[in-house]
Amino acid sequence: MLCLAMTLLLLAGASPQAHAAGQEVVLGMSAAFTGPSRGLGIELYRGAMAYFRHVNDTGGLYGRPITIRPMDDGYNPGPAILNTIQLIGQDDVLALFNYVGTPTVTRVLPLLKKFEDRHILLLFPFTGAEPQRQPPYDAYVFNLRASYLQETSALVARLVALGRTRIAVFYQVDAYGRSGWNGVQRALSTYGLTIAAEATYRRGASFADSMAEQVRIIAKAKPDAVVSVGSYEACAAFVRDAREAGLDVPIANISFVGSQNMLNLLRASCESGKAGYCAGHIITQVVPSYEDASLPTVAEYRELMARYADTPLPEAARQEGPAYEPLPCCFTSFEGFLNAKTLVEALRAFGRLPRREELAQALESFTAGDVGLGVPVSFGPTRHQGFDAVYFTTLSQGAVVPIRDWTEWGK
Repeated sequence: MLCLAMTLLLLAGASPQAHAAGQEVVLGMSAAFTGPSRGLGIELYRGAMAYFRHVNDTGGLYGRPITIRPMDDGYNPGPAILNTIQLIGQDDVLALFNYVGTPTVTRVLPLLKKFEDRHILLLFPFTGAEPQRQPPYDAYVFNLRASYLQETSALVARLVALGRTRIAVFYQVDAYGRSGWNGVQRALSTYGLTIAAEATYRRGASFADSMAEQVRIIAKAKPDAVVSVGSYEACAAFVRDAREAGLDVPIANISFVGSQNMLNLLRASCESGKAGYCAGHIITQVVPSYEDASLPTVAEYRELMARYADTPLPEAARQEGPAYEPLPCCFTSFEGFLNAKTLVEALRAFGRLPRREELAQALESFTAGDVGLGVPVSFGPTRHQGFDAVYFTTLSQGAVVPIRDWTEWGK
């Protein structure tokens, strides 16, 4: 704490810097590039860089290349705070961008307010939590994705319509998990219902960990559906142990889980004949399917992900073993791609590269932006969330696919 306090004092005394290093437009990204959630940070980074590299190869943004300065926080608040202090106080960034996770984002929000004279914004974090959507921090954050309240409300409404009213919750015991828990509880209350059972796990759990006790607690309540609010390794472990224990009800996840990463952990068991591990999943998403060929941006995303598949991973990700195998396409990298494209299109619509103190104005004037999603992305002075849609997917035949027919999900 003493070291942190001294760093804050040094930051408070430093003079504000310009918004770009040399000729580059630099964005600062603190995310999990190591640890059991590293797939989220890596894929979000890869998706954004695929679009930025395309922009750079076609003349840049107002003639200037865009780059991301990635810093690893391992999905832990302490490193995220220190990374943010460095990015605000020492590094020459236009904005913070693509942060990953509720426990990290919620802890850096006070820094944005404390140093508001530097006009640093946090753009498009990979979390649907409420603190950055509410005063006093909403002024410093722009979100692209729908909130966890919107995801859980849509999910509970669907489950209740299917006759599944005894809904249990498995969640990560931190700000992220409680945010999802609160969303489920609030959604159920509109139907006069309560959470049937709940069980938690600690952040940082891996697929190798046992979730048998959590399964026992939930199964005892005889739920007819479970909503999981966690990371992909812990949620995959819960699925494994739930199916082994005979808990044969739909298990739902919200978007942060990283559906393709979770599928990859379960795939070996599915292919070995334990099909139950991959059956009965409902996963909400906050971007359309990257398989939806009707959307212009999907073809662009897939083409650019293939063209720039050689994008080097952040240094921290390259150092940790075993080696991470990048995914050709997934919802997480598609979201990173859309984050990057939305930023570029908003700044192009502004007509020039804004100074830091003009960045909020530039984004707020992007009131009906077209990024190829079929519906506009819209910001404004009182609207710092660009997109509200929630989509439903499932795991089928080794892929994450949209749910077209809900018949089989009825009780």
